[in-house]
Amino acid sequence: MAEAPPAPSPLKEGGARPAHSRVNRPVFIGTSAIIIAFVLFAAIWPDAAETAIFGSMGWIATNFGWYYVTTATIVVVFVLMVAFSRVGRTRMGPDHSIPKYNLFTWAAMLFAAGIGVDLMFFGISGPATNLLTPPDAPAGSDEAARMATIWTIFHYGIPGWAMYALMGMAFGLFAYRYHLPLSIRSALAPIFGRRIHGAVGHAAEIGATIGTIFGISVSLGIGVVFLNFGLTALFGIPSSIGVQVALMGLAVLITIISTVSGVDKGIRRLSELNVLLAILLMLWVLFSGQTHQLLNALVQNIGDFFSRFPGMMMNTFAYTDGTAEYPSDQWMADWTLFFWAWWIAWAPFVSLFLARISRGRTLRQFVVGVLLIPFSFILLWVSIFGNAALSFAADGDFLDLAVNQPESGFFNLLEHYPGAVFTVSLAVITGLFFYVTSADSGSLVMANMTSKASTTDSDGPPWLRIVWAVITGALTLAMLFIDGVYTLQAATVVVGLPLSILVYLVMFSLWKVLRTEQMDLDARTAALPGMLTSRVRGGEAQDRFPWRQRLQRRMSYADETRARAFVQQVATPAVEEVASELRSLGADVACQRGAHPDHGVPFIDLVVSFPDAEDFKYQAYPVAYSVPSFAANLSTVRDVYYRIEIFSRTGSRGRDIMGYTKDQVISDVLDAYDAHIMYLTMSDEIGTATGTIPVTAPDTWDDADHVDPETTDARPDGGLVQDQTEESHD
Repeated sequence: MAEAPPAPSPLKEGGARPAHSRVNRPVFIGTSAIIIAFVLFAAIWPDAAETAIFGSMGWIATNFGWYYVTTATIVVVFVLMVAFSRVGRTRMGPDHSIPKYNLFTWAAMLFAAGIGVDLMFFGISGPATNLLTPPDAPAGSDEAARMATIWTIFHYGIPGWAMYALMGMAFGLFAYRYHLPLSIRSALAPIFGRRIHGAVGHAAEIGATIGTIFGISVSLGIGVVFLNFGLTALFGIPSSIGVQVALMGLAVLITIISTVSGVDKGIRRLSELNVLLAILLMLWVLFSGQTHQLLNALVQNIGDFFSRFPGMMMNTFAYTDGTAEYPSDQWMADWTLFFWAWWIAWAPFVSLFLARISRGRTLRQFVVGVLLIPFSFILLWVSIFGNAALSFAADGDFLDLAVNQPESGFFNLLEHYPGAVFTVSLAVITGLFFYVTSADSGSLVMANMTSKASTTDSDGPPWLRIVWAVITGALTLAMLFIDGVYTLQAATVVVGLPLSILVYLVMFSLWKVLRTEQMDLDARTAALPGMLTSRVRGGEAQDRFPWRQRLQRRMSYADETRARAFVQQVATPAVEEVASELRSLGADVACQRGAHPDHGVPFIDLVVSFPDAEDFKYQAYPVAYSVPSFAANLSTVRDVYYRIEIFSRTGSRGRDIMGYTKDQVISDVLDAYDAHIMYLTMSDEIGTATGTIPVTAPDTWDDADHVDPETTDARPDGGLVQDQTEESHD
């Protein structure tokens, strides 16, 4: 939405092309067979296909309109509850991870995700339709005009982005925090366990892939007819199926060139430039027209949207008939149900991109950012262009044409403003690059979704990208041959119904895993008194750390020699002594020594394995930091100092044991072990977060979290689990 939205390809952020993964045959064969069979059915028997598609849409609109509305509402409530609860502080990555992008860059990428060729398409036709054929007000009335843009903003707004936030949380948590492959089946691990590797996982990915290809086809279909009309306006090229076939061939050709020559980065750069061009068009309309009126309308649109949002969310038009020409239930099917189904279909695609650029952020930051930042641009766009179109309501032909031939609305509007030839040309260029970027990134995502996912996020093989580009193009054309974009919309409503089951499964899965996160927090809190005290004198618990020791630790910044000596002489003997005792008591213990790959300071890693439960991990790992400026007077001239941080199965929370005695280290290990046992006891009724979360050798590193200590204060992964889900960025 907003190219639904055709954000930068979720798998093309890096400069280097990763190794190609193997095809997942059950998913590829199952998905391609279903889509090809559907394409052949639509091409050979178009009348029967039209009857089946629109008949199914009518049945769904009549019987399941309430279900779509309720589902969208539940998703919004769910993601907001996650964001503003205690678990909203959970990171999409290890506890010690920091965001890969700063706030401005991250916000800019989210902002860009809200722009696409379909926003140019519906930004005019939506308000025009809602003015001339409103669902619950007299046509052409003041109330219809007031709500005309609001309904379009609503359909492109918070409910849809909440679906992206839901899927994005699932991808981010399971890939970056629990180190599972970046795929939809991983998000179902808390429900189905190891069965996600079999038929259950295949079925989930086939469903997600089918939904994605229909979502992409809608955007490509919109792009084809939109560009066709733009070429007609500029060069007099007729609007015809032949031109649309040629444009679809162009999309496939661009994908082949991108795949063979590796110009993905160039296409991505053009799409980023496109965002600026789209903003330029919006500002041109704002400042070359009735600026004060558009700004007045914008302010009122913002107030109306947020004041009426709850009622709009649950509005099924149960008490409204609409007009004889356009009943309310048909309006709902054409707009609300279509958009909710479209958002569901696009969710796996776009959420991959949103999750990848948000690694290291908390769930609260992620949800708030995804709900508000792209939506802020959509609100600006629809309000400015929609109200600009409504200002020409006296020109009946203009609005009628925008309703009956929606691809014309944007270009016809620009012709009412100065410099029409320039702005129409700019609109065609902008739409063209949004279109080819969607086709290119869509084929890449389809190839990845039908390949075997791994923690290295390998791309699908090049030939598979080309195959999916051709299949997607064929599906789009088959639908356009029947009844244009409207057929694609109807088919999306039909596909969205079974795919919505996946939305509920992901919500339940997230509820389970976040419940275990909450239990982990509760277990740490419950174990806190033991961590703070260790001695009892006269019936009172005493502070474990003498005050002089505490002060000395705060006033010292260990160099490499001291850090090395502490790990070798204090931490390692203490941890190994605990490991030996646990082993003698029958525990499944692995205790290994290692050294930091850069500076060679040693570390010690203790893992206690439990059958069918999450392992306990205690790793004392050296982390280098820049000496803070306020420490200049503490008799140190070094640039770098070392902390010995404790890493658990979910990363480091920054606890430093540098300066502990051997007995204090042993007590710290036991406190952590007690907290883990308490967590396992509390979570025993619902099982672990992801079934089994592996803990690998202590010398594995996550390059995404490792940074040069001389240039940053970020922590490394601490050898938690091999995780290379981020590629290099230029």
